[in-house]
Amino acid sequence: MDANDVELKKELNATLQARRELGDEYESALVDSFLEKVDQRIDGAVERRVRRQLAEQQMVVARGSSRGPKPTDSWGERFGFGIVSMVLAIPLSAIGGGIAHLPGLLVAWAGIVGVNAVQAARTTPGLFGGLRHKSSQDSEWED
Repeated sequence: MDANDVELKKELNATLQARRELGDEYESALVDSFLEKVDQRIDGAVERRVRRQLAEQQMVVARGSSRGPKPTDSWGERFGFGIVSMVLAIPLSAIGGGIAHLPGLLVAWAGIVGVNAVQAARTTPGLFGGLRHKSSQDSEWED
């Protein structure tokens, strides 16, 4: 338990003691006062966290990290998606080829490739040319 938790516990005990002394008619005001203190504590914690994350992002930018955005998933997720895609490709190919012959087979594989392309674009930002490096002459305001 850190100092903030101890302080908050003291505040709660003081509020409960005041409620016992003052009676039920002041309960609403006491609860509102305590909740306001809790809300201020939460706001302070969120503000500190946001400032810390902004500072970390500024440090990365200041260091000139040119590695680009990281993929949003793990290797296991990509591998699993690929395996499931290939397993489902077998019956889809059989159904498409059996019913509509070559055009059906082409449509089935176009769907499989499309789903995998969308998954790749979702998990790897900038994969299909959306990411470009800015030169020193590029402006932040230009498209």
